[in-house]
Amino acid sequence: MIFRKLSAPVLAALAVSALQPAGFCAPVALEESAAESAPRAATSSKAVFAPPRPSAFSLGRVRLKNGSAIQGDIIAERADRVIVDLGFDVVAIPRDDIDSVTTEAAGDFSDNAETETGDSALFRTAPNQPALTVKENVSRVGEAVVQIRTPTGLGSGFIIDPAGYIVTNQHVIAGEYNISVTLFRSGRNELEKVVYHKIRIVALDPRLDLALLKIEDLPAAVTLPTLPLGDSNTLNEGQTVFAIGSPLGLDRTVSQGIVSSRNRPLGGQLYIQTTTQINPGNSGGPLFNLQGEVVGVNNMKPMITGVEGLGFSIPAAVLKNFLRNRDAYAFDARNPNSGYRYLEPPRILKTSGTANSEQ
Repeated sequence: MIFRKLSAPVLAALAVSALQPAGFCAPVALEESAAESAPRAATSSKAVFAPPRPSAFSLGRVRLKNGSAIQGDIIAERADRVIVDLGFDVVAIPRDDIDSVTTEAAGDFSDNAETETGDSALFRTAPNQPALTVKENVSRVGEAVVQIRTPTGLGSGFIIDPAGYIVTNQHVIAGEYNISVTLFRSGRNELEKVVYHKIRIVALDPRLDLALLKIEDLPAAVTLPTLPLGDSNTLNEGQTVFAIGSPLGLDRTVSQGIVSSRNRPLGGQLYIQTTTQINPGNSGGPLFNLQGEVVGVNNMKPMITGVEGLGFSIPAAVLKNFLRNRDAYAFDARNPNSGYRYLEPPRILKTSGTANSEQ
């Protein structure tokens, strides 16, 4: 099947023509010409127009309240509906059915453009942040990086939601229930350490080595700083990145490096390989680009004498998918295999030197 792309004059006319009443996603009739439809729109007393966009059309994603999404060229936004060109049809989506609208310049729609906020997403993106030096970025993002302690060790993490949701590695809190989180705040004259002891494990996955925690004893009046998630798919080899964490318990440690490979396969998973120095205690902490976005979760390094400059981070794209589907990884204290963990298949046992295929 071949779909015909509508010409710009026809789409422009559709954007200002009188549309069907709101209440459902309905295709706009295409039999009229631009010259016939535009004059009637100009005389319509019910038309409410959104401010003009910088470009004729914007590639966007309309997320509906039922959980589905529609992606296409957003050719007009009105008070009661959003008009989207799907390439083979044009639909008018009622505002009452829309949860959020995300737009990007045409040709530049990537994973980073998925600005998701609210309880359904738990994370946000900020693709238009200016690039700063590492020193300037530390002041911008430092307070959202936390230290995580358990009776058997410590690691790092970062805040993604002001309600107290924190991302870290699964191996940092594996098998532990007594977890504390330390926040570092810059006071007027001194650094303030705030420790929270009531931490709930929301979701985890041993295979991805990701965990989602929540501070349960957060005062209602406290709003925590958060970090935006970036697009790890746009990283380039040689690009500057930096990490903040607590290696060996040395909190607020900053290290800088470059991306060696943005998609290094290890153990069936893809990792970001960097020269950024990470050590035990950095696990679960953020890997930043110069826009102050989290592009990875610091995960591991080779513990071999003489090996340096080899650090690996879980890509932000993997983290986003984990957060979107966190219900699948929901933690259950009664189930030791919380999260999806696949057991090994039965093996053929050998007895007395012969294979017994029935065991």
